[in-house]
Amino acid sequence: MAKADVKIVEVLRRTAEKLSQGSTYMWGHMGSCNCGNLAQEVTKLSKAQIHAYAMRGCGDWNEQLNDYCETSQMPMDLVIFELLSFGFSLQDLKALEYVSDPAVLERLPKEKRHLRRNVREDVVVYLQTWADLVEEQILAQIELPNFTLH
Repeated sequence: MAKADVKIVEVLRRTAEKLSQGSTYMWGHMGSCNCGNLAQEVTKLSKAQIHAYAMRGCGDWNEQLNDYCETSQMPMDLVIFELLSFGFSLQDLKALEYVSDPAVLERLPKEKRHLRRNVREDVVVYLQTWADLVEEQILAQIELPNFTLH
């Protein structure tokens, strides 16, 4: 699971908000799919730049994540490196692309747990739910002092 950090919550919510407001979404396009939209927010690269970088490698996000090499200097590996440095894991990104993280899905009502990877509304729900989960992890780490009433 992504690092429990406020910046993770913010970028997940921002990505969900932009998708719900109509930003370009196309699951088959490396710059405007699930990971592509998140990568736009983290890296500040355009969807076209991300897509062009991805086309220098082979396969979809999942395959490029599997082939990731932090020392390769391939443009897509640099994009992935930025996402990892931000606090996401390779597994987080693979799960995002397929809206499949069990911890995220478990938080949804049973009848809504079958999200489709290529449906904008399902991706928005996944991102919002993931942000809620990370936010709860942050709050669980906060220790409040014991106050005694006199």
